[in-house]
Amino acid sequence: MTQWEIVMCVEAISEAHLKAILEAAFMMFPFLVLGFHSDNGSEYINAMVARLLNKLLIEQTKSRSGRSNDNALVEGKNGSVIRKHMGYWHIEQKYAPQINQFYVEHFNVYLNFHRPCGFATVTVDEKGRRRKKYETYQTPYERLKSLVRTKKSAKEIMRVGVTLEMLDEIAARQTDNEFARRMQEAKNRLFRKVVARASMASVAA
Repeated sequence: MTQWEIVMCVEAISEAHLKAILEAAFMMFPFLVLGFHSDNGSEYINAMVARLLNKLLIEQTKSRSGRSNDNALVEGKNGSVIRKHMGYWHIEQKYAPQINQFYVEHFNVYLNFHRPCGFATVTVDEKGRRRKKYETYQTPYERLKSLVRTKKSAKEIMRVGVTLEMLDEIAARQTDNEFARRMQEAKNRLFRKVVARASMASVAA
């Protein structure tokens, strides 16, 4: 609906690392999260995650066996967003906290307030075939604003303590191009730090 995306980084895919990061991620969404969909990995399907979701009144669903399209949106974003910006090269897990800091301070703001996404208009022909046409391009925040039209809808959609005025302020601090440049500079600083330390470790070895 909005394509709002929160990216986080952990040292390892395990329930021990995911609990804190999931809780933090849910609090970064400006609207209420009603559902949580995951694959069938044990890092997501476990008692700890179930307790967390129950506490937040979030319903969990999981992918069906042999149905790869169940995670199509996630995998598509992984390729068009994560890999495009972070690359395919190996980064040691000890750098996860620094990468996560970059995500929280720069990348998530860029993705949701300054990077337009394509929103499809779906039509069904006389034979029942669905066709998608991409004519609408908005940032996730612009899309969210178009859904929150009244005080009543805002109360139903937005998380307690979050207002459109607060989000407008974040969006207006810099233009899309200015923030993209700022995000790119922060990413370059991160990569230089990671590469430099990796090179030092290689020489020491």
